[in-house]
Amino acid sequence: QVQLVESGGGLVQPGESLRLSCAASDFTFSDYIMRWYRQAPGEERELVAQISRFGDTTTYGHSVKGRFTISRDNAKNAVALQMNNLKFEDTAVYYCNSYQGTSYPQYWGRGTQVTVSS
Repeated sequence: QVQLVESGGGLVQPGESLRLSCAASDFTFSDYIMRWYRQAPGEERELVAQISRFGDTTTYGHSVKGRFTISRDNAKNAVALQMNNLKFEDTAVYYCNSYQGTSYPQYWGRGTQVTVSS
């Protein structure tokens, strides 16, 4: 059964850092683009970062560019999101997603809560 399991969320103060991890199982990890999305209360789900199948290309949402870094380890079936200089507006549930194109199913984790508060 395909699984994406996020971890690493928590409560931090503005300016601090967190590293989110996503462990994948039961699918060919390197066949998929990996993404991190987030959803704040009352807001639509937002694409935060994306990494290509072999990690050579990354893209970021404009609100996190320069602060967040996405990475992947295909040998470990894992993707990470390093979040630095966190801001109040980064508070959200963060979701791991795998994407292979519109003809294939995409998979979602259950999310991990990130709260930035003083």
